[in-house]
Amino acid sequence: QLQLVESGGDLVQPGGSLRLSCAASGITLDYYTIGWFRQSPGKEREGVSCISDTGDNTAYADSVKGRFTISKDNAKNTVYLQMNSLKPEDTAVYYCAAELSLYTNYVSLVVADFPFWGQGTQVTVSA
Repeated sequence: QLQLVESGGDLVQPGGSLRLSCAASGITLDYYTIGWFRQSPGKEREGVSCISDTGDNTAYADSVKGRFTISKDNAKNTVYLQMNSLKPEDTAVYYCAAELSLYTNYVSLVVADFPFWGQGTQVTVSA
């Protein structure tokens, strides 16, 4: 059974850093595109970053480019989101999601493209 479990969320001061983890079970990341999304109260869920099944292709929302970095460790079946220079507007519940892509090197920041979701982890950026 496919399962995605996010971790690493915390309360951090503006300018700080966090690393989120998305541990997958029941699947092998070699065949899946993994995306990170976030949702804050009263707002639509939005795409933050994505990494392809091969790991060769990545995508970032304009709001996080240059600050966030996505990576994957296939041996640990885990995808990471390194978040630096955090801002209060980064406060949200962060979700990882998976889409079967079978070596297409596909990336997407569209919520509807991803059928499998984790439960989320809270990130709060506040002084």
